[in-house]
Amino acid sequence: MTLKGIIVPLLLVSPLAAEEHDLKRLKYNNPGLAVDLGVGLWAWPLPMDWDNDGDLDLIVSCPDKPYNGTYLFENPGDSKMPVFKKAVKIGEGFTNIRVSSPEGKAIVLTPGRHWKNFPGKGAIESEAIHHDKLTKKKGNLRARQWQAADYDNDGALDLIVGEGFWGDYGWDNAYDKNGTWTNGPLHGWVYLLRNSGTTAAPKYEEPRRIQAAEKDIDVYGMPSPNLVDFDNDGDLDLLCGEFLDGFTYFQNTGTAKVPIYSAGKRLPHRMHVQMITPTAIDWDHDGDQDLIVGDEDGRVAFLEHTGQLDKNGTPKFLSPKYFQQEADDLKFGALATPVGYDWDHDGDEDILSGNTAGNIAFFENLDGKPAPKWAAPVLLKSDNKTIHIQAGPNGSIQGPCEAKWGYTTLSIGDWNHDELPDIMINSIWGKILWYQNIGTLTQPKLGPAQPVTVAWPDETPKPSWNWWTPEDKNLVTQWRTTPIIVDWNKDKINDLIVLDHEGYLAFFERKKTTDGTLILLPGKRIFINEDGRFIALNTSHAGKSGRRKINIVDWDRDGDLDLIVNSINAELYRNEGQLKGKTVFKKTGNLAKRKVSGHSSSPSTIDLNGDGKRELLVGAEDGRFYHKK
Repeated sequence: MTLKGIIVPLLLVSPLAAEEHDLKRLKYNNPGLAVDLGVGLWAWPLPMDWDNDGDLDLIVSCPDKPYNGTYLFENPGDSKMPVFKKAVKIGEGFTNIRVSSPEGKAIVLTPGRHWKNFPGKGAIESEAIHHDKLTKKKGNLRARQWQAADYDNDGALDLIVGEGFWGDYGWDNAYDKNGTWTNGPLHGWVYLLRNSGTTAAPKYEEPRRIQAAEKDIDVYGMPSPNLVDFDNDGDLDLLCGEFLDGFTYFQNTGTAKVPIYSAGKRLPHRMHVQMITPTAIDWDHDGDQDLIVGDEDGRVAFLEHTGQLDKNGTPKFLSPKYFQQEADDLKFGALATPVGYDWDHDGDEDILSGNTAGNIAFFENLDGKPAPKWAAPVLLKSDNKTIHIQAGPNGSIQGPCEAKWGYTTLSIGDWNHDELPDIMINSIWGKILWYQNIGTLTQPKLGPAQPVTVAWPDETPKPSWNWWTPEDKNLVTQWRTTPIIVDWNKDKINDLIVLDHEGYLAFFERKKTTDGTLILLPGKRIFINEDGRFIALNTSHAGKSGRRKINIVDWDRDGDLDLIVNSINAELYRNEGQLKGKTVFKKTGNLAKRKVSGHSSSPSTIDLNGDGKRELLVGAEDGRFYHKK
């Protein structure tokens, strides 16, 4: 038995000093650089002339942590695709906040509430206008989106409300053996609350669902309704978003006073992620209604109306273009999963990161200074194609509504021992894949994705709720958990540490056969806590499983490897030594005070000042990287 008895003294510091040394967002430190404009997870854009200077600024609300707030991105007014100023926080964040501009004046609504005099002031003064829940069916409402429009051209502004209903969808683990979803769909209904009074003194009638082709309008959740004249024929048409990534257009084939909507037509465009929030406005002042669209990853895109219609009378939009801003915080989508590593072998550490969209990006450290100058992210390619892992219709245990998510999480190491760093990932699927570096040390290039295989003696294990069976000897474990390439037993062969299919931390040892071939042995549970119990980081079921991000590093620089696990920031499990052939990890608490998690954080380490000591690097839900010296 060889347990350590080292006591680490606590350093008493003032609260101010503790804050000074706590997690801080990494900055680009790169004047003149433009990057994608973005808030945190979920973007609710409110295009309006905030400063009354004649051009439209972007107000973007973000309801999530740790970037909660409503932010002003000032338009410098130099083009239809300007480089916006850095974000300025103007208030708290909201979900379901929408802007309408039916008479050229911004009307900002949240469910059942009107925010008065919003431009230039923000959400300070409000008034109740109606109760905020219209759906009488029992079930979870995930969207309640209020808009103002004169539906019947009678001079009084009515209320248009989109509701996303989840009562038939359920939640997760509802596939049959063929991967077909057996629960119902998401619903996205659009209601009219007709105003029989006046705009100044409204009297709203009972809500009724708006119909198209004599059926209730029902898109796939989160409808984000926009009632404006898209085809410039003098009446109001309807365009909806959805919980996924697309748009549906309902043409008014009636009149301005008596609208009649034709069956919905899908636009050809798709956003990069999902949970999109389109808002119609004449962004470029050319007389037609464009779309300003928030994406799940906090970015905002412009879909320009060309002024043309297709043969079916559907407006033609250009493909989404994501707005840019002056570079400020490093950011990569949402739920960023960074790794600090000298990827281009130039002597300083860069950052590689996954995210919800299923991409992997490379942030190059340009100067190697303790507060580096960073380049804009570059999406990594595999076999000359951009890496873009997605769930598709049945890859997420939580159902087809998560089709556009990938949740890439990664580690870097020389997996095939050719002296070049490779990348290993897990994702929404739970399939462990690796990308061989077929380039050079200074110019890495990734080959096609390859499954990590294990020398399973019997049937290949998998999480009990997976409807699908792993191919061959492939390693499949719990979703959204980090696989770590590391030489754990110090035999100069890289091994793998990852959660096994039941949520226990496991050691997959690598061995050479007599002919020199590397094989990966089945995982062993060799990690215990002080009570002698095996460390299980998540034993929950189906959608509640997995989601654990880990890092293996000698954090306390005592010669053995410790475990860092996601928490409100990053939690240290200190290696206390060996007990009867098992490694004892002692949970010692968070490594920082600042909470940067929403759903999850993703801890890693980096050495920015080049002193050989690892510093804490945490990826957060807002897509940003938080660093502690």
